Amino acid sequence: MVRPGKPVRGSTTGRPIMAALDLLGRRWTLRILWELQGGPVGFRALQQRCGDLSPTVLNTRLGELREAGIVEQDDSKAHQLTPLGRDLYEALSPLQTWANRWAEQAAESS
Repeated sequence: MVRPGKPVRGSTTGRPIMAALDLLGRRWTLRILWELQGGPVGFRALQQRCGDLSPTVLNTRLGELREAGIVEQDDSKAHQLTPLGRDLYEALSPLQTWANRWAEQAAESS
């Protein structure tokens, strides 16, 4: 389980930022967050949105995100971001802005 205060990959201290980066650095985690930002999505629909993501990996990532308090299931069993998950998504917005500028600059220099 990835939690602040517990050792994670790259950090034995479990500093909150290191725990967050460990969780977000796992394959498919950011894509899952991206796909959930628009609202609740069922398992099969989420798997389809993520292309070639295996059901096993999707189930594992969703479990990790639920344990971290970032994703929850609603009454219909669809997955959605929690308030903490929405905060995380908003915190990543400046990174998306930077990435867009980076892409524009790379295109101009090509």
